[in-house]
Amino acid sequence: MKYSIVFPGQGSQSLGMLSDLNSNFSVVNEVFQEASDSISVDLWKIINNDQEALNLTENTQPIMLAAGYATYKVLSEEISLTTVSMAGHSLGEYTALVASNTMSFYDAIQLVRKRGELMQAAVPNGTGSMAAILGLEDKVIVEICQKASNRGIVEAVNFNSPGQVVIAGEKNAVSHACKLMKDVGAKRALVLPVSVPSHCSLMKDAAAEFKTYIDHVDFKDGNVKVIHNVDANFGSDIENIKDKLVDQLYMPVLWTDSVKKMKGSGVKRLIESGPGKVLTGLTRRIDKSLSASAIIDVSSLKSTIEEISNA
Repeated sequence: MKYSIVFPGQGSQSLGMLSDLNSNFSVVNEVFQEASDSISVDLWKIINNDQEALNLTENTQPIMLAAGYATYKVLSEEISLTTVSMAGHSLGEYTALVASNTMSFYDAIQLVRKRGELMQAAVPNGTGSMAAILGLEDKVIVEICQKASNRGIVEAVNFNSPGQVVIAGEKNAVSHACKLMKDVGAKRALVLPVSVPSHCSLMKDAAAEFKTYIDHVDFKDGNVKVIHNVDANFGSDIENIKDKLVDQLYMPVLWTDSVKKMKGSGVKRLIESGPGKVLTGLTRRIDKSLSASAIIDVSSLKSTIEEISNA
């Protein structure tokens, strides 16, 4: 069975995550130690002790990168992997690039820390917002965002699965858009507990500054193809990959199309390299013919290894 490995982004973090894997595999501690040393922040301490610090974008991004990569390292050391492709949701795209050997883990940790800082600083605290819209067609959500833009910037930014789209922008405009979504029949219009409106045009200045940091990072031709969020396609060369990472800051995440791209290449199974099960749930909503599972602890790791071995 052909399979792809996918990596979650912000929103999948939780206090105490990876504790079971860390207790059983030394590589988890090694990965977090390297990540912590590279930015002089004790990331493992944050995971276990500080919910507020865990949810700060500048901390969440290196933590989620380290968590996804540590989970992948555990899996890859337990069984030989023959992955068709990799992908990651938003921040998870960086984890995929590390796992595919397109960039080093050390460089990636420093890069996403800077990415998080720039995103945090791009919009004054309390003025940005994001909301999940459930139960409307994509085109309807886009149209309503355009209608609500007379109150400020609001855009559809995460096309997560059919009937689940996230919008982002200025707080008043997002709030107004949510009301309009409910008026036309949205099942839910749920404002998310975040202050940084990711993947919308408010991040364009941050993207321009981020490019100066991307340009100094050493990228290589990876050994597994990575699907990128901005166009649900593979990078054509290293400069193209860099451009896609910059554009990703202010352009929508095309996750539904990314999953369809994987299926189109013959993939039958998606393995979510934890923590969390967000992408596993989205996969089932996008295409029920695809099987999906997440590695979040020793039990789910063993199940995944058995499935790969018997495929």
